[in-house]
Amino acid sequence: MTITCGEATIRLLKKYGVNTVFGIPGVHTLELCRGLYAGENFGEIKHVQARNEQGAGFMAEGWARATGEVGVAIVISGPGVTNASTALGQCYADSLPMLLISAEPNTNTFGKGWGVLHEITEQKKVTEPITAFSATAQKPSDIPDFFAKAFSIFKSQRPRSVHISIPLDVQSQLVAEEWLPVEEIQRPAPKQNLIIKAVEMLKNSKKPFIIVGGGASKAGKNLSIIAEMIGAPIISSTAGKGIVSDYNPLHLSGSTVRLEGRDYLAEADVILAVGTELSETDSFTKKLEINGELIRVDIDPSKINDLYPAKLGIVSDAEIAVREIVEKLDGFQNEDRTKEVVSRVQELRQSMKTNLTDSEQQHFRLLSILRENTDEDTIFSGDACQLVYTGAFAFNVPKAKQWFYPAGFCALGNALPNGIGAKLACPNSRVVVLAGDGGFMFTMPELLTAVDLAMSLPIIIWENGGLKQIQDDMDAVDITRVGVEGVNPDFVSLAKACHCEGLYADTKEKFINGLKEAFQNTVPTLIVVRENDKWLLES
Repeated sequence: MTITCGEATIRLLKKYGVNTVFGIPGVHTLELCRGLYAGENFGEIKHVQARNEQGAGFMAEGWARATGEVGVAIVISGPGVTNASTALGQCYADSLPMLLISAEPNTNTFGKGWGVLHEITEQKKVTEPITAFSATAQKPSDIPDFFAKAFSIFKSQRPRSVHISIPLDVQSQLVAEEWLPVEEIQRPAPKQNLIIKAVEMLKNSKKPFIIVGGGASKAGKNLSIIAEMIGAPIISSTAGKGIVSDYNPLHLSGSTVRLEGRDYLAEADVILAVGTELSETDSFTKKLEINGELIRVDIDPSKINDLYPAKLGIVSDAEIAVREIVEKLDGFQNEDRTKEVVSRVQELRQSMKTNLTDSEQQHFRLLSILRENTDEDTIFSGDACQLVYTGAFAFNVPKAKQWFYPAGFCALGNALPNGIGAKLACPNSRVVVLAGDGGFMFTMPELLTAVDLAMSLPIIIWENGGLKQIQDDMDAVDITRVGVEGVNPDFVSLAKACHCEGLYADTKEKFINGLKEAFQNTVPTLIVVRENDKWLLES
């Protein structure tokens, strides 16, 4: 049977295991839409209509965060691509598998600047710096080749965003042959001599330390075993939060953001850093003080000797390398040091909870109540806001893929669409959105997407008067505030206008009851919490 290239593209997506895509149909994506609802594909791939392509990209990101599988967005050329590019950048920075499929004007117009609809004269150059690769199909047969490359990156390398453009005339060309996916490529395993060296360094260490990054998502159990064997404290980057349970007595949680955690790290003589760039956005400081010998385990060879050159670099899938370290440790145990570290970690965690600013104390009270009233499988989708900053070290999650934070790009507006993507990917898990009042307004229209989907989605808005973090930064260096104190809408009225539920939680009881009701509602519920409300100031 002969079908259009647009239809064939969608069929190939299905063969790669994709069952949901996000986007806004446009005149340039009609052939792709034909594929979504044509013939044997009818109903097999769900299309979720976003209200802005940025929201569509962030939903695909949320899907990828929740599952580790590729999130897919389909958008028009030109403004569709530029709107979605923030999500591309976020996924690139946080090593998340996202595929953006876009249209492009007819191939005979490329580079000519004729002013055709949605024209960018060299569209792929817009996304090249924020993708693993960006490519434009010149003919239908390019597409299976591009997909093969993209899914190989997603499965066997450091997963990052990919952008594939399909011009209008290519989309409409007829395809007779059946396109098939390529087989998965195995992820790289470590060299055995390097594993042996790492084990010896860890055994001989007097003050070992483990740093867990987002790339270690499947290595959490064995990292916990290593820590207990050698008596090492564990600290997570903001991207690595939850990979090792925050309830582990050796774990300082996402405390690279706290001076107490960073000072403890500076004492280490050997540091095992797994799946982390050790970036500024993971620690909230320009450079960590690392005085000991550094063992870096990373699938990306460029990370071994960049800002923090390794004494020993192991290029490998984190799960494989960490499992082999456990095997080579062969029952090694330093029980006395483990007991000492447990005591020190608990002391530091308590210190962090007492040495809080006035705002952080309020965050902590709210987060503690939230933790008490949610189950262990709940996913928390956070924005770049002060409430979530505090949550990095003061909120406990037991598993990976339960705490979303835009660590690499630190984009605003991701919390709500990330939460929508996560809820679609994990319908049996509860999802809670944590957003600042400023960040929420970036993608507020996606409330209507969640309404379309009849989502039981609590959205907690921390209302603190606008862009509070930048206000504080300006105040700290004696800069007169500018552009950071815009007026907020009446969020409850806004919720009602968008067919949602909404309430101002001005007591602890209202917050708890509102949260419980939100999980039962069939539409999203905005729960607005105002900084400095009396109930948050009470001990």
